[in-house]
Amino acid sequence: MTGVSIDLNADLGEGFGRWTLTDDERLLSVITSANVACGFHAGDAVTMRRVCALAVEQDVRIGAQVSYRDLAGFGRRAMDVPADELAAEVAYQIGALEVFARAAGARVAYVKPHGALYNRVVGDEEQARAVVEGVLLAGGPLPVLGLPGSRLHACAVEAGLPVVAEAFADRAYTADGTLVPRGRESAVIHDPDTVVERSLAMARSRTVTSHCGRTLSVRAASLCLHGDTPGSVELTRRVRARLEEAGVRVEAFT
Repeated sequence: MTGVSIDLNADLGEGFGRWTLTDDERLLSVITSANVACGFHAGDAVTMRRVCALAVEQDVRIGAQVSYRDLAGFGRRAMDVPADELAAEVAYQIGALEVFARAAGARVAYVKPHGALYNRVVGDEEQARAVVEGVLLAGGPLPVLGLPGSRLHACAVEAGLPVVAEAFADRAYTADGTLVPRGRESAVIHDPDTVVERSLAMARSRTVTSHCGRTLSVRAASLCLHGDTPGSVELTRRVRARLEEAGVRVEAFT
């Protein structure tokens, strides 16, 4: 198969103060797009500045990973935030990261929701519109990275924003193409060989097998590997090597 390409993205900057979670420098040597925490679920000013500088050195695109304001819960707790407040907080997070991206000689290239917000805007029209309003408020037609078929993508298209479909090699899918909730034991796939082969199937045949055995279509331009997974650097290297061995170009979508 020729002409096949895929972006590799990972969540970075997910520390706070002296506490760190992701191996940002090593992951940036493998991925092509970095979802940088903007201070609401993780991250702080020093971390954002450092990750942006490292990303520019490695020619990795910088994305704003926006979240509910939930440091204690790592942005993974369900929250009910008024739409106008959420829009303002999304814009605030993008703006904060943009300062450090510009200082490093780049710009924020896209936006991706994190955790509970990511899952919420798959089906919640009001919250999806609030995220899109926040992107527009931040001042640029930034691409929105998210789950294909989501309300977030539908609202973004209506607003004239580019959308980028994303797939998850290390997360289990339900039969309807959404992600298995993290509270369930089978939500995260830990076997490295399985993650590698799922990555290849997503890139080449554009398919994934759901947790109940159903083959799903996943026409994604970007493949996410979670930076907070133990052994994430080596796993991401294996995924990239397998893709390139199979003739898949690994390159940023922006």
